[in-house]
Amino acid sequence: MDSALGPPEAMAEKRDELTPMMAQYHDLCARYDDAIVLFQVGDFYETFCGAAERTARLLEIALTSREDSTGEYPMAGIPIDNAESYIEELLEAGYRVAVADQVEEPGETSGVVERAVTRVITPGTLTEDELLASDDNNFVAAVARGDASPGEDAPLALALLDVSTGDFLATSSTSRESIADEVSRFAPAEAVVGPAAPDDLLPADCMVTPYDEAVFDRERAGEKLSRYFRNPDALLASDAEIRACGALLSYAEYVRGGAHEGERGETDADDASEDEATSDDAHLEYLTHLTRYDPREYLLLDAVALRSLELFEPRAVDGRDDATLVGVLDETASALGGRKLRDWLRRPLLEPDRIEARLDAVEELTSAVRTRERLHEHLRDVYDLERLIGRISRERANARDLRSLRDTLAVVPDVREELADADCDRLERLHDDLDPLVDVRELLDDAIVSDPPIEITEGGIIAEDYDEDLDTLRRTARDGKQWIDELEERERERTGIGSLKVGYNSVHGYYIEVTNPNLESVPEDYQRRQTLKNSERFVTPELKEREDEIVGAEERADEREYELFRDVRREIGDEVERVQGLAEALATLDALVSLATAAAQYDYCRPEILERDGSQTLEIEGGRHPVVERTQESFVPNDARFASDRRLAVITGPNMSGKSTYMRQVAQIVLLAQVGSFVPASAARITPVDRIFTRVGASDDIAGGRSTFMVEMDELATILQEADEHSLVLLDEVGRGTSTADGMAIAQAITEHLHDRVGATTLFATHHHPLTDLADDLAAAFTLHFEVDQEDDEVVFHHEIAAGAATGSYGVEVATAAGVPESVVERSRELVADADDEGLESIDEEATNVDTDSSTAPTHETEATGTATADGGDIPADVAAELRALDLAHLTPVEALTELDRLKRSLEE
Repeated sequence: MDSALGPPEAMAEKRDELTPMMAQYHDLCARYDDAIVLFQVGDFYETFCGAAERTARLLEIALTSREDSTGEYPMAGIPIDNAESYIEELLEAGYRVAVADQVEEPGETSGVVERAVTRVITPGTLTEDELLASDDNNFVAAVARGDASPGEDAPLALALLDVSTGDFLATSSTSRESIADEVSRFAPAEAVVGPAAPDDLLPADCMVTPYDEAVFDRERAGEKLSRYFRNPDALLASDAEIRACGALLSYAEYVRGGAHEGERGETDADDASEDEATSDDAHLEYLTHLTRYDPREYLLLDAVALRSLELFEPRAVDGRDDATLVGVLDETASALGGRKLRDWLRRPLLEPDRIEARLDAVEELTSAVRTRERLHEHLRDVYDLERLIGRISRERANARDLRSLRDTLAVVPDVREELADADCDRLERLHDDLDPLVDVRELLDDAIVSDPPIEITEGGIIAEDYDEDLDTLRRTARDGKQWIDELEERERERTGIGSLKVGYNSVHGYYIEVTNPNLESVPEDYQRRQTLKNSERFVTPELKEREDEIVGAEERADEREYELFRDVRREIGDEVERVQGLAEALATLDALVSLATAAAQYDYCRPEILERDGSQTLEIEGGRHPVVERTQESFVPNDARFASDRRLAVITGPNMSGKSTYMRQVAQIVLLAQVGSFVPASAARITPVDRIFTRVGASDDIAGGRSTFMVEMDELATILQEADEHSLVLLDEVGRGTSTADGMAIAQAITEHLHDRVGATTLFATHHHPLTDLADDLAAAFTLHFEVDQEDDEVVFHHEIAAGAATGSYGVEVATAAGVPESVVERSRELVADADDEGLESIDEEATNVDTDSSTAPTHETEATGTATADGGDIPADVAAELRALDLAHLTPVEALTELDRLKRSLEE
């Protein structure tokens, strides 16, 4: 175990001799032995022993020490007011953090102040706004394996929970790859894994948390679920899903401050009352919905596709954050809308009716410019209701949070008014779903002042006239303070001491201060309270009586305010489902307004969505790459036309001509259409696809011991095994990581397989120019190329796609344009010329008995060795066959030289 975790060994040896406070720390470390315990001592969170040494080093804070009768212990602390920034650093270093707060007021106990862990902070269970990205979910996952039915594989289940918002999802499949794809889709920050369930399907940046395997027990998980949802057996599809969801709830309760499941031991399975009590302490009141979904209900995007299409992260390490699809589309005004838009991009739709419903809303909002703009302005005043109601339900919200809720509710009537005349069904339903929560707003208006302080225990948060008892206490305090204000003038007149002052401090209370030269004029009823260097402080019986009255009234008023505030907070927490329903409607509207804004701003068109009747149509006129066109001064639009009988395009052209950009733009246009967005094109007709596969760009997995070529082959294997006629496949430069002959063979075999057996809509960009001949042999294949011109040894890229094959790869010219040193370029030209001089392009003609030079003797066939040359040597039959197959006019110089070298070695052998 890490020396920073678990009970400190230096304390463990003398646990019974420790002071009560240090014993508390030791016991909490033992209980939360998988986390660094931050132990409240006054205004600081302290750590001791190994944890102190580790945190001091990681956080760059001072390492001090604390000494008691049992020894001296290293100590390091962070201020509570600024704890979040330090906690974030601990999380980034891979630690979990258990926050142990004082749960008693120091003045209310005669012994050591009781402390308890109120929350366990982990990467996947964050609820602090300062540590969360506002525009995306932060999921913790659970993976569980179910029991196998006869003749079937055991199902795997995935449960996902955003503790900050209450979003709770579950799915399952007998396909390990399917669950791995869903993990990639949602990118959880943390996961707990059940017995026999694989953890290698989780990404490297997902923290795998060891947790008690008993919580994955089917019966226990079902009991846990039944405390949140009626009839979980009907809600979920399999025992594996029940195991995953129940275990995830147990873990979520644990991090909220509930007991670790493993601590209760085997006996607690029979001790329902104890288990229920523990659960009630950490019950997630705001968790009201569990959504079970089938991955096949949405367009599937695996980790490779998400990365290649740059949905959320740029492919370039130093790429701009906005150089992503979401960066282009995100015009949302609220955190709610930002998260909803990202969810839509993660899970594009399949059913045309659902897609059309979104498109209807986007079209109406695109046309109604003033309505769209006013909606955007109103939505800017919407706070993050999902996380607000989560904090309210967890009783961690302050008065400002409640006012943020009130301010959001104040916007709802204006939003409803803008949608009052909506024509499309989707916007009409949103209008009806926008519950203004009038009763909640009125309660907040009546109860909470307009500008409350952050602290909720020091008064000043409850409005006047809300509570009669509070008003009475406040009047008493005000009247007393007015009497105090008048006392100074009265005493000056009574004593004749013009410098007499009446003051107050928290230690001695109210006092009358008289300077030393005036002490002889002090009346007999003054009682000395404090002696200072230049003055004395006194109190009178009447002042003491008023002080008790004022201070007592203020303290009781603060207590009453805190009590009332908690009552209001709990009352609002009871409306969690209504608030969440409103949040969902506002989020959906914000995402639709964002799509409409992007459509209007960037001149997108509404795609025509075709019924899924078994045939596939993909027609795009004037298509543009939505991200690239935002980063370039000009962009050349291109068409794409695919159908069931025209479904495989072999695309050629030099590097930098735009092949990869073209393929990605086709895929992104399809994806956007299925999200329900307008698309960057002048027209589009699209049959929804089930899945997008990509093999675009070189990459390797050095840590996993896989070369670029091996990664490519792994990705290709997935495509060939899982793609079908309803898939869209992008392939770029397949087979370039091995010899030319091997690469060409692999590329051709893949092309034939995709055409003959898979039937997917395929875009295959390649420098293997002989593949273009396949268009003559494969009925549904055709060729495309990017137009270029060569002027004075320079290549001019037009970035326009056209039918047919490219005339060459222009490798040397592209190298020149890229800035390769002139000496290298010239040497390359010499080598190409040498290859031509050696007759590489004429060998094929000579091998077929065609005279190319009257001074050269004709070749003739030999029966045994294959082909005879003019000098009497023989070329083996297999080498001759390879020579005949070469299309040298379409090889790059490097490829030609590689082939020459390989064939030469074959002859020498």
